[in-house]
Amino acid sequence: MSDEFDEQQLNRPMYRQNRRLKQKRMQREVRKSQRRLTKLRALWKLTILIFITALCFYILKMPQWRLNKNAFDRLDSPALEIVNNKIVPAQKVLSALRRNQVNTKPIFLVKTDNLKESIMKLEPVQNVYIRRFWFPARLQIIIIERTPMLTIAPDVDVEPVAFFSSDGKLIGKDYMPLAPEYKTVRVITYGSGDDYRNWDKAKVTNFKKLAMYIEADSGEPVEYIDYRNPQDVYVKIPTVNIRLGSFNSGTFDKLHRIPSLLPQVKMLNKKVKYIDLRWDTNYIKLDE
Repeated sequence: MSDEFDEQQLNRPMYRQNRRLKQKRMQREVRKSQRRLTKLRALWKLTILIFITALCFYILKMPQWRLNKNAFDRLDSPALEIVNNKIVPAQKVLSALRRNQVNTKPIFLVKTDNLKESIMKLEPVQNVYIRRFWFPARLQIIIIERTPMLTIAPDVDVEPVAFFSSDGKLIGKDYMPLAPEYKTVRVITYGSGDDYRNWDKAKVTNFKKLAMYIEADSGEPVEYIDYRNPQDVYVKIPTVNIRLGSFNSGTFDKLHRIPSLLPQVKMLNKKVKYIDLRWDTNYIKLDE
């Protein structure tokens, strides 16, 4: 009994020592595994970083980020879109763009101020917005045009040769004819006596105001204002001509007579040449 106890006492420290050695070996193996894993993770992160950097560099160098050097060569260029232009032909916008060299930097670095300045030189253009699309690189030109108010024609049977916009800007025959959707007041003038090229915004607005007043009082559209003689102005509506005399601030006071005269004209069996509003007395002139 005593011998067995002594043997157990002797083996117990050895057992503990072996156990500690095994634990230390296992700990060393774990630490080695952790170091290897840490190194692998660092190497993997470095590889991913290098790959992402190379990929970004490759993507930034792709030609799709840049405008083609021939972007302004033709209207059907995939790098260019011109929209909202109803008066200015797209070809004129393209010609304005061609005054500038195509910037082949990445599209997000391209400044468009010079392009806008060139387009703004076109008379009907009131404003322009240029949108940049990044991939593939392209430009969208959004045109904001002036609103036509008056058209100018040298004679009744001649197509208009120019128009005035609502802000008083005279725009020439390069942009004529206007689309039918534009409802303007047609003014017939030779330019003599009162040259329309010298009219200001107030003058243009007065012609528009005259047409609006007559349409409101007569219930009929104004076909044209005959201003070939500034001292003897006529306004044509479908039923009859209206003779106003000189066109001045007092003209508008005469228009309130139209509602009472127009029914009389329609009841006459004879052809009426014009309604005369030049005098204080109402006067209907018959066609002889």
